Amino acid sequence: MRVLGQPAIVLHATRWRESSLLVEMFTHEHGRIGMVARGVQGAKKQPLRAALQPLQRIRVDYLHRGELAQLLHAEAGGHAPPLAGDALLAGFYVAELVLRLLQRDDAHPELFLRFAHALDELAETTSLSWTLRRFERDLLEGLGYALDLSHDANATPLEADARYRIDPEHGALRVRDGGAVDRGGIGGAALLALADETVPSDAQLREQRVALRTLIAHHLGPRGLRSWGLLAEFAGLKRIDAGSDAAQDRD
Repeated sequence: MRVLGQPAIVLHATRWRESSLLVEMFTHEHGRIGMVARGVQGAKKQPLRAALQPLQRIRVDYLHRGELAQLLHAEAGGHAPPLAGDALLAGFYVAELVLRLLQRDDAHPELFLRFAHALDELAETTSLSWTLRRFERDLLEGLGYALDLSHDANATPLEADARYRIDPEHGALRVRDGGAVDRGGIGGAALLALADETVPSDAQLREQRVALRTLIAHHLGPRGLRSWGLLAEFAGLKRIDAGSDAAQDRD
């Protein structure tokens, strides 16, 4: 099958053999596609290599036969706000999330648009965490893995002041002993805020992260995301830097 002018976002690219790339793309109409981009080395091919970097928006022509498609042509698909710093790391995270959770050749045009919107929002938002939580929620819903954010596993409406444990197979189970977050308890208020698009507090954002990561980890299987480690490491380095700055200020 020959596909022409397909909007796509690059998820991952790795060198293959001497002059080629293996590229994973999320396309608008055909879902995640693995492609071979041949002969992309050399000075004359620098614009093509730049277009095939992760998070780039492009339009592609390709020939799809077998497991991997053959890239025929790629060009910039429109201006996108640049990502840097924390926002860039967050962009790599959502790209890896899409790469790992989507099956190849499974079309999700609405998720494609939601992914593109999330990348735009990461470049402009003042709360990366809130942007990520809403994208995780929408991605899980689009793939059929949604968590009911209004009712518990017994179809009882969630209570804002109650606490719940997330069971990936059944949903939210009420915690009767008032368990803390580090014991698996999630505040009902945090889940309801995610359902209602109500901007949460920092504590609720942390609880939402626990709830959504529980679901994501379940569907990923035993191998987690590389981005989780990078984000944790980067956060640790920022805390060290902040501590050093504070010490210097005291001196």
